[in-house]
Amino acid sequence: MRAFCLAAAIFALVPSVQAETIAITHAHIYSMGAAGEIASGTVVTSGGKIVAVGAGAQIPADARIIDAKGGVVTPGLVSTNTPLSTVEIEDVTETDDNSTASDRLSAAFDVQYAVNPNSVVIPTARLGGITDAIVLPSLRDSNRRDLIFAGQAAVIQLGAVADPLERTQAGMVLVMGEDGAKIAGGSRAAEFILLRAMLGDVRAYAKSRADYDLGRNRAYNLSREDLEALIPVVEGREPLIVSVHRAADIRQVLRLARDENLKIILEGAEEGWSVAPEIAAAHVPVLLNGYADLPRSFETIGSTLENAGRLNAAGVLVTIENPPLFEGGRTPRIDAGRAVAHGLPFNAALASITINPAEIFGVADRIGALAPGKDADIVVWSGDPLEPLSAPTAVIIKGVEQPLRDRDLDLRDRYLGQSALPAAYH
Repeated sequence: MRAFCLAAAIFALVPSVQAETIAITHAHIYSMGAAGEIASGTVVTSGGKIVAVGAGAQIPADARIIDAKGGVVTPGLVSTNTPLSTVEIEDVTETDDNSTASDRLSAAFDVQYAVNPNSVVIPTARLGGITDAIVLPSLRDSNRRDLIFAGQAAVIQLGAVADPLERTQAGMVLVMGEDGAKIAGGSRAAEFILLRAMLGDVRAYAKSRADYDLGRNRAYNLSREDLEALIPVVEGREPLIVSVHRAADIRQVLRLARDENLKIILEGAEEGWSVAPEIAAAHVPVLLNGYADLPRSFETIGSTLENAGRLNAAGVLVTIENPPLFEGGRTPRIDAGRAVAHGLPFNAALASITINPAEIFGVADRIGALAPGKDADIVVWSGDPLEPLSAPTAVIIKGVEQPLRDRDLDLRDRYLGQSALPAAYH
């Protein structure tokens, strides 16, 4: 056992591991790509990339075989709106690098600098079939009332590498609704007026950077760092991820995006189902809370577990978010399965935690589907991946099979001893 723990520890610190040539055979494949669903097929990887997917895929002579034995094979899951790698223990401030209370930084706050590739939470995520994550910053209390931006998101991979960053500045998080109104002086009206004023400041600053250096500009509410960070947003090059919940606020955000020519993503949107045709017409994707049912506030009175199904039926691109740090042991697939029970088709549910977030955050050329040329991020499952009792039997990230261990399992075996455990747990 000590030798295994030492090997696992060494693996976690290795900056890169050579990708193998691997063939996963006798697999029920949900490719989430052009190959569609394959009742019995093979996935071949080499050099960290997928080279073949199909019923008649040729197996190279030097390939290591993983026999799925009829089990389900999917792309690696993508955890969306997670603090993974930037927070170790919730409510322990010293381990929380996911937000800032600085009075100078809001939009300029960038989680990429807080990502810890050796986070003990990452192996736990892999045990849930997660191979990639969209890390979003959160909003912390500040002494200033006008800082309603939480900062910039990043896309990371969860393999054992020194640099897990896949994409930086993947989106700018803006907090609206009740939480944003508290910061903006207690009213949604002030919140929207303040936001429009800040966007105007950014455009004015972008046109006259030289005047700013010479002190010729009018006073801006935001720091120079925040103004710089928001230029890609007002130019439509970086999406604005708007945390918003009630239907009336969603309509206001859609109007704002149209007026300001912004590329937006809705986050939360518990009452999104009631304005689904408007969201679909605006071609705006939604990151939604898959377990929101009973209202937690006045702005989420319309919460329903049918939200995902209704939005999908209206033509909205839906992604189901991850609970905070796998709250209660849940991972995105559990909430996706719950959505299936409340009207979301199975394939749409699987897409909501694979290809959809990849498309929304601009990394679908590399992850989210099983197709030649994409990263070899693959999960072999013991059963239906959206069923709670199913589990990965193999997790591959960029062509490297990952150890199915985490700190919890190591501590269990250390203190109980494997000989004291039932055979099913070995």
